[in-house]
Amino acid sequence: MFPITKIRVAGAIAALTLISIGVFTRFGQETDAPKTPAVASSATSDVRELRLGLNIAAGSALHAAAVRFSEVVLERSGGKIHVSVHPDQQLGSDDQMLEMARGGNLDMVLIPTAKLSSAIPAMQYADLPFYFSGREELYSMLDGEPGRMLLSKLATIDLVGLTFWENGFKQFTANTPLRNPRDFSKLRIRTMKSPLIADQFASLGAQSIPIDFRATYQALTDGAVDGQENPLVAIVGMRFHEVQKHMTLSNHAYLAYVFAASKRTFETLPPDQRDIVARAARELTAWEREETARREVTFMETIRSAGVTIHSLTPEERHSFSVALAPIADKFGFEVGYDLLAKTEELRYLAQMRSPTANTKEPLLVAVNVDLSVRGAQAGGAIYRGVQMAVEEINQNGGLLGRPVRVIARDHAALAPLGIQNVEQFAKNPSVLAIVGGMHTAVISEELEPIHRLKMPYLIPWAAGQGLIAHNHKPSYTFRVSVSDAQIAPFLLEHARKVGPRVVVLLENSVWGRSNEAALRPVIAKLPPNTVTIDWFNGGEPSFAARLASPLYRDANAIVLVANSVESQLVVQATAMQEKPTPIFAHWALTGADFWKQAQAPLQKANLRFVQSVLIDDMQTHPKLPQFANRYRKRYGLDTDAPIPSPPGSVHAYDITQLLARAVTQASSTDHNAIRNALESLAPYPGLLSNYAPAFAKDRHDALEGIKLHLARFDNRGRIVLAN
Repeated sequence: MFPITKIRVAGAIAALTLISIGVFTRFGQETDAPKTPAVASSATSDVRELRLGLNIAAGSALHAAAVRFSEVVLERSGGKIHVSVHPDQQLGSDDQMLEMARGGNLDMVLIPTAKLSSAIPAMQYADLPFYFSGREELYSMLDGEPGRMLLSKLATIDLVGLTFWENGFKQFTANTPLRNPRDFSKLRIRTMKSPLIADQFASLGAQSIPIDFRATYQALTDGAVDGQENPLVAIVGMRFHEVQKHMTLSNHAYLAYVFAASKRTFETLPPDQRDIVARAARELTAWEREETARREVTFMETIRSAGVTIHSLTPEERHSFSVALAPIADKFGFEVGYDLLAKTEELRYLAQMRSPTANTKEPLLVAVNVDLSVRGAQAGGAIYRGVQMAVEEINQNGGLLGRPVRVIARDHAALAPLGIQNVEQFAKNPSVLAIVGGMHTAVISEELEPIHRLKMPYLIPWAAGQGLIAHNHKPSYTFRVSVSDAQIAPFLLEHARKVGPRVVVLLENSVWGRSNEAALRPVIAKLPPNTVTIDWFNGGEPSFAARLASPLYRDANAIVLVANSVESQLVVQATAMQEKPTPIFAHWALTGADFWKQAQAPLQKANLRFVQSVLIDDMQTHPKLPQFANRYRKRYGLDTDAPIPSPPGSVHAYDITQLLARAVTQASSTDHNAIRNALESLAPYPGLLSNYAPAFAKDRHDALEGIKLHLARFDNRGRIVLAN
């Protein structure tokens, strides 16, 4: 398990003797009234005193593991680190302990992921129903790269994530058997407050009724609800089995606990002591899980002895649930994070390729190389969804070359070195047909060399930089279904000058900004001198208030803005402070994040319009778009008129993936050069945005040259609509 020669386990053994059901006063699902936080222990000069708080009772598997952790740390530190373990909310409620740890007033905490999901929505990962094939796959994900990605997100709330412990997998109970999705029809199911869990039961035809955890027994007794979901420890500890006739061993979701340290505390420890704490927590993970599983054997006997009928799902029954609930992962893709979901799907694909079944055809792959985690994550997710929708249709029509097609994605986090690394990794896989890139011109610019060295078709559904297509690599392997800065920048300047002659063009100091400058210089040269001024800013500029208060901007009739979402928000905030806000005509990059949600207040006053190639619900301009929008909203669980996130990303990505499929079919080959040549000589294809006739040619790799652009705005629901 782990190399310990003299581990002191007396505390753990004593805790294990408390395992009669009556001592279980809390079970980690949800917690009750807070208690007064205990006073911190005083530290000596030789011993560092650390406190570890948890909500669950003494005698639980989590508490036993925490005591064992304390013993391991004391042993390995030579007595220099003493961890006092405080179960049963001795230091406060989950919310209180979380805030104490964030502020450095509590050193370590074991807290359910559900309690972290408000601050870090990605913590809903383990709640995805029937998303994981079983315990082994989930453990491999939490202990592998997806888990490390999740734990790293805790830094944003001043915690250091160490590992994931557990309170067990959730099971269904009810007064009727629950063996397939139809069995849930019209049942009333008690749940905790969670949109994801509510959607889980709605997808099964049941009604989700949020009820306080400790009021659940009475609700089941009174018939206010028909069933519930919880781990076995909670089912037995709260006596739910006494008022339910059936239990299904579904293992459909996981009640994970995050073992985290206060960042303020952790950074005060010497490096060797940090290592002792982190290693002990990680190494005890397997023991804690094994102890949870061992105790569940006793819980099962208790439940069975009470006369409850226990059902185990067959593989076919489990598959029916997986199919029924599969859309939930994508519906909550932006909340959980496509960086996590994409990494999970990639690891699944690799595992399947290592152990292929006899009847499985190896899929062809469309690789997606985008920002899925930082400032362009919404655009990256939108592109992923567009590719996904196209691939699903391709597979419904039989796949390509007799093989199914699969989407595989990697996050480059807006970092060119990661983007290059992803290109090189994708190129090693002969099943990859092409790579679909993201919104960042700067990243793709750096990728051009490996793209062409590796002769990998690279499809661009968003990035507008002119140099991504107009470059010196011959033959060119980059193809774009998007709009170039050569179209966008003059379009914005033209509309800005309709407001008045004096315009300031505010450009990001990057290859993308210089692409827009190159498009504007010939236009500006034809205008009266000193009427259009180009100003530059650096990415990450913290405020634009002083800049926009300068004479240059005070005298301007309008601003043309080329900036990403964060800087665009700051510019909008600055103009909203003006007595008469200067009109802004912006590049579409601001729609690559949830700009409307973040900037709602200043948008009430600011005068912002921005360019779009797509008005998703415009029947007259593009007749196929409304049908696509309807399919999209149904596929991702949106209301019929809800905003679609970053619509150009999904629409462009859908069209370019369909064009790729036609190139592969035309080439009758997966050879990259053959696919490249076929892209240059495609038959006409009526897409969402254009009747591509054809999309590309040998001397033209921009499919949307000359397309009509729209000046758009946000309405009061965040939908992108035609500007007045």
